[in-house]
Amino acid sequence: MFAPSSPLPCAPLQPLRFDWLQAAGVEAAILRLDLVDPLISGNKWFKLKHHLAAAEQAGARGVISLGGAHSNHLHALAAAGKRFGFATVGLVRGHAVETPTVLDLQAFGMELHWLGYAGYRARHDADFWLPWRERYPHLFPVPEGGGGLAGAMGCAEIVEQARSQLGVLGWEDYDCWWLACGTGTTLAGLVLAEAGQHAVIGAMAVPEGHGVESNVDALLREGSRPCAKWTTEISEYADPAKSSCLKSRPPYSLLDASLGAFAKTDAQLLDFIRSCERESGIPFEPIYTGKALLALKQSVQEGRFAIGTRLIFIHSGGLQGRRSTDVAADLRVSPPT
Repeated sequence: MFAPSSPLPCAPLQPLRFDWLQAAGVEAAILRLDLVDPLISGNKWFKLKHHLAAAEQAGARGVISLGGAHSNHLHALAAAGKRFGFATVGLVRGHAVETPTVLDLQAFGMELHWLGYAGYRARHDADFWLPWRERYPHLFPVPEGGGGLAGAMGCAEIVEQARSQLGVLGWEDYDCWWLACGTGTTLAGLVLAEAGQHAVIGAMAVPEGHGVESNVDALLREGSRPCAKWTTEISEYADPAKSSCLKSRPPYSLLDASLGAFAKTDAQLLDFIRSCERESGIPFEPIYTGKALLALKQSVQEGRFAIGTRLIFIHSGGLQGRRSTDVAADLRVSPPT
């Protein structure tokens, strides 16, 4: 029933050519997670894989999870439920509104409960899930955004997807990863899979102080224990000795790409996205990938990368969410290439 637990679609790895990269002597490729599926898009396939496998193993008839009225996570989860025939329930931040995302959730058959803002803030309380488990004993709870170690280890598979395609680029190796971060779950998965072999740089979509670093560190501590459940999942492309015991802080770094607030945009960002879309034919959205790409350009132009650096930029999807932003009229989604 929970078919996304099967092998994941392969995201194409494509050259990323912009004038500002070429001027700095930096080579980049983009891993197009936005192309893995039209609805269960981006990194959501990877985050959901182990959660849905656990739901199936538990004998659940569906899943229950949390998110906002524009949530990429709830959108992917609801789409998976409709496609593969399992029930979905969404606990939604705020009060009832109609957004393109919400309309899709309802069309996919997801049952929605609006928690208000105070109710949603209580999601970290120890007893938050008790009434929902009593009301829906047949449903499996999935963390907000598909997070947790299960979500991170699903994202660990992204590393092998990219490595298996390096020959298409004529690369034997690469120097680092660059990706947008919301909770840091995807970044943690990459760090665990890399086991110290390559640096991972996260451009945060939320300002500093929103717990991204603490969440990443917690996932890395949990995932690096010798007895960790998911350790053997990455043995094919990481040294098992390293991946089972990360004794020092793994090579990752975070930078603030939020422009001061989550989902905040400005004219510079929107102009930049329009320019990049014209030049590359690749669609971006302004909440995650657009901000991450702008932060990369700024870092490149500041000379933070040596000539000859090769990096992989992750397109984490999220294009459905840009229909709901205030800039939807300014940014038209380009056809996938």
